[in-house]
Amino acid sequence: MEATVTNAQKLRRIKEFAEAAGVTVRTLHLYDQIGLLEPAALSEAGYRLYGEAELERLEHILALRFLGFTLEQIKELLRGTPRPLAVALQMQRDLIARRKRRLESALAAIDEALRESEPAGIWPKLRTIIEVFNVQNDWDWTKNYYSEAALEQIEANRRNTAQEAMERGQRDWASLIAEVEDAASRGIDPSSEEARALTARWRGLIAQFTQGNDEIQRGLNRLWSDATHWPSDFKRPWSDAADAFIKASARR
Repeated sequence: MEATVTNAQKLRRIKEFAEAAGVTVRTLHLYDQIGLLEPAALSEAGYRLYGEAELERLEHILALRFLGFTLEQIKELLRGTPRPLAVALQMQRDLIARRKRRLESALAAIDEALRESEPAGIWPKLRTIIEVFNVQNDWDWTKNYYSEAALEQIEANRRNTAQEAMERGQRDWASLIAEVEDAASRGIDPSSEEARALTARWRGLIAQFTQGNDEIQRGLNRLWSDATHWPSDFKRPWSDAADAFIKASARR
């Protein structure tokens, strides 16, 4: 940069500016190198100098960094791209929300696995729990199976259900599926009292989701009986053996 200072008293050297802004000198060097934040001018001795405009821009950069944008994305946004900032923020919000749901699921999975009394049972249970949470946290594709009326009711139910209750439902499903898998692997008779109890819990959790709405029930039936719209990498969170076990018990 060839510019020199004409009003040096209004500008600060890089070290002073970095301390005032709460960043490191190395960070300012990097931002200058990539063209994200250039100094206002150079002193006659070649020192980088920064003013109020640079401080304001730095505040914008730090805010966007806090929200998770990369330096290249920030450079594009501050350059005034056709994509409005509000659109970019909404996209970032959606991304952070997905990450938040995954972190919450991870915490719930850990808590549920820690309730397992036998150390050897932790890994199978953890795997099942994670698979259930993945289905429940990434369910947009399932909308293909529901009518508009059913989707509206599902959304209304979601709004009217406390977050704690939804998380408890996730834990209940994860625990139940693990127990059904165990019963199926032990060869439990589907007509036994244990099997009937598991099936009753299964029906109860389904009822919590459908809340007696026939349209939601029909969509749910289509979802699990027709794999047409399933993502290529999707795997049902319970095995064929567990599925056969529940269906056999339900017929008794």
